[in-house]
Amino acid sequence: MDADVIIIGGGLAGLVASNELVRAGKRVAILDQENAANLGGQAFWSLGGLFLVDTPMQRRLGVKDSFDLAWQDWQGSAQWDRLNGEHPEDEWAQQWGRAYVEFAAGEKRAWLQEQGVKFTPLVGWAERGDGRAGGHGNSVPRFHVPWGTGTGVSEPFADKARSASESGLVRFFFRHQVDGLVFDGGTVTGVRGTVLAPDQSPRGVASNRDKVGEFELHAEAVVIATGGIGGNHEEVRKWWPQRLGTAPRKMITGVPKHVDGRMLGIADEAGVRLVNRDRMWHYTEGIQNWNPIWPDHAIRILPGPSSMWFDALGRRLPAPGLPGYDTLGTLRLLRTTPDIQQYDHSWFILNQKIIEKEFALSGSEQNPDITNRDLKLLLRTRLGRGAGAPIEAFKDHGADFVVADTLAGLVSGMNGLTEEPLLDYRQLHRQIMERDAEIQNPYSKDAQVIGIRNSRRFLGDRLFRTVRPHRILDPAAGPMIAVRLHIVTRKTLGGIQT
Repeated sequence: MDADVIIIGGGLAGLVASNELVRAGKRVAILDQENAANLGGQAFWSLGGLFLVDTPMQRRLGVKDSFDLAWQDWQGSAQWDRLNGEHPEDEWAQQWGRAYVEFAAGEKRAWLQEQGVKFTPLVGWAERGDGRAGGHGNSVPRFHVPWGTGTGVSEPFADKARSASESGLVRFFFRHQVDGLVFDGGTVTGVRGTVLAPDQSPRGVASNRDKVGEFELHAEAVVIATGGIGGNHEEVRKWWPQRLGTAPRKMITGVPKHVDGRMLGIADEAGVRLVNRDRMWHYTEGIQNWNPIWPDHAIRILPGPSSMWFDALGRRLPAPGLPGYDTLGTLRLLRTTPDIQQYDHSWFILNQKIIEKEFALSGSEQNPDITNRDLKLLLRTRLGRGAGAPIEAFKDHGADFVVADTLAGLVSGMNGLTEEPLLDYRQLHRQIMERDAEIQNPYSKDAQVIGIRNSRRFLGDRLFRTVRPHRILDPAAGPMIAVRLHIVTRKTLGGIQT
């Protein structure tokens, strides 16, 4: 035996599994098709937000949370509908879901802290919901941001694996691409595959697939922790569900190229049970990275609630198609509405006052204050005047940003970014004026304005994420800004049955 357990994949899931096995005294072999610089996988690049329930951080901000409320929200978001039949695909998903919410409401925070994860005081309100108490979304803020962003989650486990490697309990096999599982009778006893040529590319950069050898390793057990399909648009389109309409012709990519889903196909051919492969979570607020690391590199905007959202033809999206509320609901709206299915973009319209307080960008490299654990920079960036440097860089260099002093100039610039002029100034002006009229009173019938006022009742949003209500067309809040939004391939929700 080459190890007690072989783990395929050096991302966060593989590292956590390795940590638990090493604590139990097992010898572990970690295989990855990328080089050592990529240890930690996609988690390294993420914002690192963690789902936690009823924490001291929430309570300090006046949030009352509980397991019961979180479980209600989880069920409303999951919408499990595959619980019947001979092999119900959601049977284990439902049980895992409840166990995870119990974990998040119990020992998860303490366990993470024991592993070396440290938390900022920031609690975000992601996925605010579809407007139904029992429907999709979070009833309260639960998005806990760690110091270090994604690196603050992945690196403690990567450090433990490196330390275990020095003591001989972990062996790394980088540039080892698994091509198949090895069986003895009906039992998996190892893996075989291709040794890839050395490649010193920096983390996240696409590497070569040149073959220089073969390998076979054996162990008592094999763990497959190779991630999803977000870097493989062909697979995304293959499994794109009918309920989400048509797949976009053009998508941009929220994960490195090596997140290719290759191992899922190999596992399937070997008889491993895969479920819910049509379930995926792609983002609707993507922008092209002006300084890309991997092909078609996308950055997701994490918007506050005040930007106005329009489809490709310039029509304001109806609720729950509001910034930060219901990602999949908005994706469904954009991809199933017949007269806009042919277009792969939508628009935010906002102003400088909104972007300064409400725009955040997902990703460790886009949040240097939190990633570098710089409290002074965090306070200056989040509470000071002006937008943060990463935001301003996208305004200056991003291919999807339009800035103008007037709405007429803005619309002209927006039409200049599409193959044909799709937007009518008068139509946009009317809709923005209608919204602005709703700002003049402390009450409103406009769902978005109601949401803005609700958001500011949460201390965290009032301080960091939601600007005081004002007119979009107020010259004092300018200049005006438009952002062309793309679909970002990201999360794979289906996969190997566990």
